Amino acid sequence: MTTTHQFFATTGKHLEPLLADEVRRLGASNVRETHGGVGFGGSLDLAYRICLWSRVGNRVLLVLGRFPADNPEALYQAARGIDWGEHLETNTTFAIDCHVSHSHITHSQFAALRLKDAIVDQFRDRFGERPSVDLLQPGLRVNGYLHRDQVTLSLDLSGDSLHRRAYRQEGVAAPLKENLAAACLIRAGWPEIAHAGGAFLDPMCGSGTLPIEAALMAGDVAPGLRRSYWGFLGWRGHDAGVWRLLIEEAEERRERGLQRLPEVRGYDADPTAVRIARANLDRAGLQGRVRIERRELRECGPQGPEQRGLVVVNPPYGERIGSESDLPLLYRTLGDTLRAQFQGWRASVLTGNPDLGKRMGLRAQRFHSLFNGPIECRLLHFEVEPNWFVTDHHGPRPLAVGDRSPGAAMLGNRLRKNLRHLSRWLKKERIGCYRLYDADMTEYALAVDVYEGEQRWLHLQEYAAPPSIDPRAARLRLREAIGVVPDILGVPEGNLFFKVRSRQKGTAQYERLADHRCFHEVGEGGYRFWVNFEDYLDTGLFLDHRSTRALLGGWAAGKRFLNLFAYTGTATVYAAKGGALATTSVDLSRTYLQWAQRNLDLNGIGGQRHELIQADCLQWLDQTAGRRQFDLILLDPPSFSTSKSMHTTLDVQRDHVALIGAAVKLLAPGGRLVFSTNLRQFRMDTDVLGGLDFKDISRLTLPKDFERNPRIHHCWEIQRKLP
Repeated sequence: MTTTHQFFATTGKHLEPLLADEVRRLGASNVRETHGGVGFGGSLDLAYRICLWSRVGNRVLLVLGRFPADNPEALYQAARGIDWGEHLETNTTFAIDCHVSHSHITHSQFAALRLKDAIVDQFRDRFGERPSVDLLQPGLRVNGYLHRDQVTLSLDLSGDSLHRRAYRQEGVAAPLKENLAAACLIRAGWPEIAHAGGAFLDPMCGSGTLPIEAALMAGDVAPGLRRSYWGFLGWRGHDAGVWRLLIEEAEERRERGLQRLPEVRGYDADPTAVRIARANLDRAGLQGRVRIERRELRECGPQGPEQRGLVVVNPPYGERIGSESDLPLLYRTLGDTLRAQFQGWRASVLTGNPDLGKRMGLRAQRFHSLFNGPIECRLLHFEVEPNWFVTDHHGPRPLAVGDRSPGAAMLGNRLRKNLRHLSRWLKKERIGCYRLYDADMTEYALAVDVYEGEQRWLHLQEYAAPPSIDPRAARLRLREAIGVVPDILGVPEGNLFFKVRSRQKGTAQYERLADHRCFHEVGEGGYRFWVNFEDYLDTGLFLDHRSTRALLGGWAAGKRFLNLFAYTGTATVYAAKGGALATTSVDLSRTYLQWAQRNLDLNGIGGQRHELIQADCLQWLDQTAGRRQFDLILLDPPSFSTSKSMHTTLDVQRDHVALIGAAVKLLAPGGRLVFSTNLRQFRMDTDVLGGLDFKDISRLTLPKDFERNPRIHHCWEIQRKLP
């Protein structure tokens, strides 16, 4: 009759569900998933099989017993209660591994020492001699787990962590553990893709762990087949016959499985890594079956246009290797390579820095959280299809210095000149976000905005070229500019964000371009704001309205302030910090009102006096007329606006009379209304708006850094005429 034992298999954090599925497939019953592993019942044959075949496990423990142990003596007696003569001989070496948590005994080494004393004393009392301790490769390894004053004593049948497959004897920097690599492959769907005949490729394979694990998995090769050391080999209860049959079965499955192995390849640009990976491949018994070659990342394409499969890659992410300034370019190159050469494939990228993953220009469908040692990582999963491509917010690749035209040097000189011209003013006014360049040179039709916070960021906007301009020449000049601008300002490439600026229609100014939700804190006039460089055409901080905001802040003391089309609430911050009695900000977008709330919170503005209202401004003005009054109103509508939530469209030229008329109805006696628009060809219809005084303050609200473009916006101060 087969004896049923209780076992516990350990694994890394977040891998417990994979291990539970694995031991079930191998025949375990009553599987109990818990923190750090799974418990289950079964025969010794099952435990051996899991040792040999587990791809994601760390250790397989045979549970000997569980005992209360709230002090060192109780721990000692618990260990003395086990007949250790059933498990090891006096000439067998042993070692104790112990882990302690939430117990009166707090030191794991002390607990291990008391367990060792109990075993040694039992042998001395019974046989007059004792087994020796070998910490490196003992004949038997005992595991003690003390949690909440309960100790579980087990035999470690694996002897060494199962991730050590015996094929990797040297590695590169920050190697990926074999069982974590296997977990990535399972999460990426490699078993199903391999079964369907799909190919596998790792373009940055390092020491070859991912390609080797992919081949072992697809070739039905037991991951422990090459290991010579096991914890059960020195155990008195070891059944050598059962183990021999399992090895013979695994050898037969390997021979059959490798005959149907799909194409598995690994590339790396580092020749040392390629040499190490090939040596590891030979030790894994996969020579001639997996290809490892030296190739640059951009050269790592599929074998043919019809080939499909899976790319899995573990690029550096700054925690252990890789220069931080180089990594954004590396991830961007990886994304470029996937989009250009692997359409129709699936891809998974393991990264400890999700922000770097956003540089790839691909939108992940899903992700899994994993731990690479102490580093929490995300395994991002992609379908490499055009509908999942994200606009490249870092622009085209910069042109190398040696390939640039003389015009690039002139552009650099212009940037330096502008910076010298503005520097004293920027410091005096405490301005951290400003426009440095605005198509000053017709050949380089760009706007260059600088944003300062804990870091410096660049926001480049290319003005769409007219049809008469050769697009190839324009592209080369753009590549020159994208190289020159960050060089002059000392900004790493990853901190440069690029967009194409064209005439806006409808809500294009506000439409979402991406969904990275990556915000950065910047400063202006002593206040702090959140900006987003990637998700929208604009950043959340209109730089040309800086003087308008300052003017409102100066007028706001003791006033009731209304911000219509409030956007991200930057003007509200100025008014509130300027001493406004109360503020009301109205916008249709929940996203922008949440952003506004974050800006208020960032500046310590809170309480019921500062309200945010989600509403269509046109409807809200009609509904509020006669019910509320405000001393200071900002009316800054978009030039055009359409929305599913709006009952009509908004055209500022067509509708400004109605808008101003409705806003004036809420204006308290002696109050001011500031109307602003960025529509270049706007014409104010003062004749129709009788009974109002208009003062054009466009020049007054034009900041120094926008003087080169005086038509950037129009602005009026409006009041009721005195009787």
